Amino acid sequence: MLLVIDAGNTNVVFAVHDSSSWRGTWRIATEPQRTSDEYAVWLHTLLKLCRIKSADITRSVIGTVVPAALYHLRKLCRDWFHTEPLVARPGLNWGFDIRVDQPAEVGADRLLNALAAQQRFGGPLIVVDFGTATTFDVVDQDGSYLGGVIAPGINLSIEALHQAAARLPRIGIGRPYAVIGKSTVPAMQSGIYWGYVGLVEGLVARIQNEYGAAMKVVATGGLAPLFAEGTLMIEQIEPDLTLDGLRLLAARNPTPTFTRDKARLIESE
Repeated sequence: MLLVIDAGNTNVVFAVHDSSSWRGTWRIATEPQRTSDEYAVWLHTLLKLCRIKSADITRSVIGTVVPAALYHLRKLCRDWFHTEPLVARPGLNWGFDIRVDQPAEVGADRLLNALAAQQRFGGPLIVVDFGTATTFDVVDQDGSYLGGVIAPGINLSIEALHQAAARLPRIGIGRPYAVIGKSTVPAMQSGIYWGYVGLVEGLVARIQNEYGAAMKVVATGGLAPLFAEGTLMIEQIEPDLTLDGLRLLAARNPTPTFTRDKARLIESE
């Protein structure tokens, strides 16, 4: 079985795939200093509940946009599952060209989303990821990654609004059916929700105009279903796109060899 680890800015998601289906998916808040032993205690409990033994895990793959978390996650794979994890990075075999000025700067999550979406739907397409940042990634007709757009995430915007304006409260995210708010909280909710719907619609339209053709729009991330309610531009919701990208990447690349010596290395990453 394959252990898949997606370490984002907000959560670390663990999942196990048995070559035919996902056996379980679990998430924990991202804490870069959380040790491999802490991860192991938590993860082994969940694996046991799903009747998965540690020995069943024969491969592992990690995708992370939090470099500080990589050491402990890699150590988890080595010490507790005796696997050398494949770490998602631009230099691997992705099966497509990365046509940007600085490929090494592209977040692994963006390439993984592009890989999974292109495999599932073909190109051209736009992947909108409602994460800590809201990203728009563009995939060409031939599957090449063309770059995209990075905007502040919804929760970041809500927190910034609350902190910068003393009289504005911290609000939750929901869909207001009226655009014109009759009091402070509904007005803020409208600004966040319909403002981000406008952001999505505006950027998708501009990307398609610049590309010169219609493009399928796929959304992922926890808030994707909520924002898809407010626009017809989002055609498909795929909540596990990044995990699927990691699974596909692991299938495309050789499994790194695990040795006891590697398990003792002190990583600089």
